[in-house]
Amino acid sequence: MRKIFSFLMTTMDGYDEGPAGEFDFWNVDDEFAAFSVEQLDEADTLVFGRVTYEGMAAYWPTAEAQQDSPAIAARMNGHAKIVVSRTLDRADWPGTELMRTPEQLAEVKQRPGRDIAVLGSADLTAGLMRLGLLDELRIMVNPVVLGAGRPVLRTAGERIGHTLLRTRVFDSGNVLLCYRPQPADAA
Repeated sequence: MRKIFSFLMTTMDGYDEGPAGEFDFWNVDDEFAAFSVEQLDEADTLVFGRVTYEGMAAYWPTAEAQQDSPAIAARMNGHAKIVVSRTLDRADWPGTELMRTPEQLAEVKQRPGRDIAVLGSADLTAGLMRLGLLDELRIMVNPVVLGAGRPVLRTAGERIGHTLLRTRVFDSGNVLLCYRPQPADAA
């Protein structure tokens, strides 16, 4: 069975956005870009919540994205994509399937293929954890403290224990933490 992993970025104090919705403080460099390609190569399906989808769909198909990050753009545009949204009427980014609920991803896990990557989409990630559908949570901690903003997993709604699988330290100071969520009865 395919695995669903989620990749989220956060600050040292646990925010994925600043107080005004900004995320211009992410520590992104060549090493991060190479990591992004590696991570995208693990998957053949990308999953987004509506807000993240709208941002990704507005950027990755553009000439600017293909010029700035051709290897990442090729994968973002070439992989199958799913947007989970109760409010979108259609998904115009080529190769995108629209699903109404995160529960529908249980069926996607049964399909043949490589792993399924949830990119950004912290609220969707929290929902997948609650449903027991998330197999791995990858959090990239950026070496910055904001003091205020939007907490990364603010909608988890309950205590969910995790088991550390591995870590990776980047030259930029970013630290990747990879966890397996524990079943609800083990937390």
